[in-house]
Amino acid sequence: MNIAIAAPKTQHEAMPSHPCDETLGSEGFRAIDRMRDALLAQLSGGISPASIMLAMFDWSIHLASAPGKQMELVQKALRKSVRLATHCAAAHARADTPPCIEPLPGDNRFRAEGWQKPPYSLWAQAFLLNQQWWHNVTNEVPGVMPHHQDVVAFAARQLLDIVSPSNIPFANPEVIDKAIQTGGANFIQGFQNWVEDVNRLVMGQPPVGAETFTVGRDVAVTPGKVVYRNHLIELIQFAPATESVCAEPVLIVPAWIMKYYILDLSPQNSLVRYLVSQGHTVFCISWRNPGAEDRDLSMDDYRRMGVMAALEAVSAIVPRTRIHATGYCLGGTLLSIAAAAMARTGDDRLASLTLLAAQTDFTEPGELALFIDHSQMHFLESMMWNRGYLSADQMAGAFQLLRSNDLVWSRLVHDYLIGERTPMIDLMAWNSDTTRRPYRMHAEYLKRLYLDNELAAGRFMVDGRPAALQNIRVPVFAVGTERDHVAPWRSVYKIHQLTDTDVTFVLTSGGHNAGIVSEPGHRGRSFRIAHKRTADTYLGPAEWTEMVPPKSGSWWVDWTQWLAEHSTPGRVAPPGLGDREKGYAPLDSAPGTYVFQR
Repeated sequence: MNIAIAAPKTQHEAMPSHPCDETLGSEGFRAIDRMRDALLAQLSGGISPASIMLAMFDWSIHLASAPGKQMELVQKALRKSVRLATHCAAAHARADTPPCIEPLPGDNRFRAEGWQKPPYSLWAQAFLLNQQWWHNVTNEVPGVMPHHQDVVAFAARQLLDIVSPSNIPFANPEVIDKAIQTGGANFIQGFQNWVEDVNRLVMGQPPVGAETFTVGRDVAVTPGKVVYRNHLIELIQFAPATESVCAEPVLIVPAWIMKYYILDLSPQNSLVRYLVSQGHTVFCISWRNPGAEDRDLSMDDYRRMGVMAALEAVSAIVPRTRIHATGYCLGGTLLSIAAAAMARTGDDRLASLTLLAAQTDFTEPGELALFIDHSQMHFLESMMWNRGYLSADQMAGAFQLLRSNDLVWSRLVHDYLIGERTPMIDLMAWNSDTTRRPYRMHAEYLKRLYLDNELAAGRFMVDGRPAALQNIRVPVFAVGTERDHVAPWRSVYKIHQLTDTDVTFVLTSGGHNAGIVSEPGHRGRSFRIAHKRTADTYLGPAEWTEMVPPKSGSWWVDWTQWLAEHSTPGRVAPPGLGDREKGYAPLDSAPGTYVFQR
């Protein structure tokens, strides 16, 4: 009997028979990490604790090893203490003693008359001096990574705001006066307001008052028809309001992270309605609100199925003419990518390019960069991987912290301590009508643009070729807003350095949303505007603001004049709504169906 003795296996033969086994095992381990991060995100408000801890460690170890900085902080603390003591003594002698420190621009917590009298004025002064000292503590520590410095300074501001005298019921003169007037009923009403807000949050309902701005009834009411629909967009063509129109239509590409009707709010402040009233044929994309089934939609899908599909439809409905393309926020970034790719292939369908609060260079994205680094990116990917999308509530806390005094603490004081509801306006109601972002697309957007800055570097590839902004030759109209925390105007201004074409730049008062929704007749609005031809000398942002004087009024008027200057002379008859023969028959009345998706 022959007995076969098996030879011992070599190291090579002992490896798994299927090459994918090891990959599958690694993916399983990664899934465990992602699930853990997704669960942790529910407690941290979508902010990576590791990112915060890394910043704190970097700052603390460098501060601990910087004796010169420590001595400087001790000196500043002593000087501020003497300054406060001197002010207190002077205020005791004279009630009208001027403050020893003023709040920062935009800080309105201590503007009320009650804060100008002791003891409240003294508490406010002590807080502001303390806030200034902590700014010294968290900034200019030698050796700290700039991003970590910004994170630590931001965290310190948030912690200080919690203990601000304005947020303490019995240290706030406005709250005390209200309590005296109502016999303390303001606290009862404030508690009821808080309970109602918590119930609405748990039930997924909009905030109090949002129901007075119903889509299709109060906002988004400009007449029109949906003339094209695919899985990602509805294209709305708005009905003409004049007997003749400019030959070139306007296509608006809004941001996909919110509903399109930021540009079609109430009739009196609707940009769409204004354009139509000025004789423009207006088309606007309404983005689908993606769900878990759309997790694999990519940025290129948004370009192809969004911008390019809309351009095809507009070109068919209004043939033999070019198009004024307009993009707002992320929609402007996507539009600039599409325009660069079109220029690369010789596609000349665009007559002009308008970018509203839209970045094309992401090296200086403002305070939003506090929540975008490799640690935070992994955290966000885990959150999106779990659901298949990023919902607005998962990052709402981060965006509110960027303007915590306006969006968090002032509301807490007004609604819950004073006991009065903050009046709802159409812009606030729109802001609560949130959308989701697909996993793959949002991950690509953050990595390729924010982290790697591929677009500004000329490395953003479309169909295997770089979408270089330098190839754009159509005139550009770019708008930045003075108090923009999402797309800082100096970042938007960099379009001058990235294109080889004529650029008209506008800097308007207001923030990211209110600066764009700046209709004629709006009190207190102003803007600066200047034109730069290709051959003109480049001016830096500081030089530009010194040389360009402000104008009162709305930039909308100058924009429509600019559109007219870059359009075919004369007017033509308005085109029909859609074109049945070419496959673009009207489907639904504006605002369509995608805008109602929850």
